[in-house]
Amino acid sequence: MHITVRGNNRLNLFTDADDFAKWMSLSVKASHRHRCDIHAYVLMTNHVHFLATPASEHGPPAMMQSIQLNYAAYFNTKFKRSGTLFEGRYKSFVVDSVEYFFHCNRYIELNPVRALMVANPWDYPWSSVHRNVMGAPDVLVKPHALYSALGQTEAERQAAYTELFRWHLDPGVCDCIRSAIQSGKPISEVGAQSHAGDSAA
Repeated sequence: MHITVRGNNRLNLFTDADDFAKWMSLSVKASHRHRCDIHAYVLMTNHVHFLATPASEHGPPAMMQSIQLNYAAYFNTKFKRSGTLFEGRYKSFVVDSVEYFFHCNRYIELNPVRALMVANPWDYPWSSVHRNVMGAPDVLVKPHALYSALGQTEAERQAAYTELFRWHLDPGVCDCIRSAIQSGKPISEVGAQSHAGDSAA
């Protein structure tokens, strides 16, 4: 499942390292408590992406409610503000395709590159790419079985995963992911509709 949440009116959710660290701490606790394995993530200044596998359908809403409520309380207290911090409820869609699982990984971890914040994804500190590419310790990330199948050893898996970043993510794939985020439809359904439109054209 691909999950994303934004700051209200694109408000910056993170202003310094303490803010990023607070979100990470809350995410670790909530993902464990509500049994949602996180495989990839990125914390941008005004929004967050998770790629997750929940143990049940109740996991994602419970996890996100916990993170958002606790982070909003922290943020509002820190800045002596009140009112809505997030742009409504989180958005999500089911990732029901092996191909799109890796597309979503790359889409998430390449966010800072697309935003022209860094030249390479591993130059951005608040992302799962450090775990998935370099094996850096990250208590939030639990590798998916598809990632584990990339190689017999951790070094082989990291090398195979890194190879994916040699190629640009197709703009059509990015459009499909954005459409799935907005519609909430499974990514395979959105992708099929996109291909059907291409054929009709």
